[in-house]
Amino acid sequence: MSRGHGQDFQEIRRVRTPRRGEIPGVVEQIMGHGKLKVRCSDGKTRLARIPGKMKKRIWIREGDVVLIKPWEFQSDEKADIIWRYTRTESNWLERRGYLKL
Repeated sequence: MSRGHGQDFQEIRRVRTPRRGEIPGVVEQIMGHGKLKVRCSDGKTRLARIPGKMKKRIWIREGDVVLIKPWEFQSDEKADIIWRYTRTESNWLERRGYLKL
């Protein structure tokens, strides 16, 4: 018998929940040069950048749910992207009430 793969596997993995100072959001627009416009769950739209360590490994598209960490300075305008959720993970977050968009 083979083990279940695909959708079943993703449900088992733990979903990274937002920690203190982190805000989930939806990518509204790709600005280019590793910058994105993200509509955050706190109602603000921020200019977020993809850090170098993520840039080559993870592709982010419009409509993706991401986790951002606002900058200490200009926290209402700018942020860093720290995580991108899969479709399954974002559905899980929505069901648990983490996404209020």
